[in-house]
Amino acid sequence: MHIDEFKEYFHAVTDERQSAKVTYCLFEVLFGSLCAVIAGAKGWFDIREYILGHHDWFKRNGMFINDIPVDDTIARILSRIDPDSFHTCFINWMSAVYSLTDGQIVAIDGKTLRGSYNRDDRASTIHMISAYASSNKLVLGQLKTEQKSNEITAIPELIKLLDIKGALVTIDAMACQTEIAKTIVGQGADYLLAVKNNQGKLRKAIEAVFATQRATTPERIKVEQGHGRIEVRQAYVLNSEALDGNFSRWKGLKSIVMVENFRYPKGKTAELEYRYYISSKQLSAEQAANAVREHWGIESMHWVLDVTMAEDACQVYKDHGAENLSCLRHISLNMLRSEPTKLSIVGKQKRCMMNTSMLEAVLNAGLNSVSKN
Repeated sequence: MHIDEFKEYFHAVTDERQSAKVTYCLFEVLFGSLCAVIAGAKGWFDIREYILGHHDWFKRNGMFINDIPVDDTIARILSRIDPDSFHTCFINWMSAVYSLTDGQIVAIDGKTLRGSYNRDDRASTIHMISAYASSNKLVLGQLKTEQKSNEITAIPELIKLLDIKGALVTIDAMACQTEIAKTIVGQGADYLLAVKNNQGKLRKAIEAVFATQRATTPERIKVEQGHGRIEVRQAYVLNSEALDGNFSRWKGLKSIVMVENFRYPKGKTAELEYRYYISSKQLSAEQAANAVREHWGIESMHWVLDVTMAEDACQVYKDHGAENLSCLRHISLNMLRSEPTKLSIVGKQKRCMMNTSMLEAVLNAGLNSVSKN
């Protein structure tokens, strides 16, 4: 097992405690907490119980030799870790063990930690921005913002921390901003940004260009009934030069995209929706359709965090506890997905809970064997 590798990547995590009052090693508590979260721990009590249940294994690896901290102590230690240094170590780790291929999709989206608010101020709920490599289902980095509306300022900060050269970055309409487009291109990547009414002039210009395709839609779509829900997507791509107006402020703009999404749920009324995008890459219709579809992989990741790891149900909120636990969940999820056993995330967690041989396999895969594409 590569405990030394974990220490190498995360040794720079800042310990805010006074050295004269330190009883428990920060690395031991951090590593033990990671192991516990990999095995399904949801909070401080679960973390201590996991370390206690496998105390012999930890002692064989030179940790918790004399004693195991109580859950309140674990909470204090992890909640006082500087989250910026923790996130930086996480991003550096992913950069070291994983490299993006040219044109690979990196989806960026936000998620609210619903139980993270200060009990005296519900508006203090934490919102996290994550970057996600869709094809390999790996989180590349994350950053905290106090409110969802602050995604616009947080996303450029996260992008600057990442090595995304050659990637195609996809983001929803809130982040369709000229500064974000400029930042992505400045990092050597391309963007595919959803366009809605927050960019009204751009939206109307794109709609006008695709008016012909919209007019012919009813004749081209054929619905086969009797097969339950039917969903058909069709993408159209045109050169940005077709736009009527000056949109030069959008750095490197080359393509405009329309995706028509036709849904026909059994027993319900058929729905036809149009979505619009801009991109700094010269895309084919197939590439655009695939990129739009892959973007929603980050929503699946959020679903796993909520349903499998109970992130929304977590009531941790004091100091930096919620933010640091979120980072541990992302690290754990990356490691679990890197382990090649054909099991669900829940199945792998249960095996890690029951025996340390599976835990070692997950740690080895996560620290050493992430595909370097």
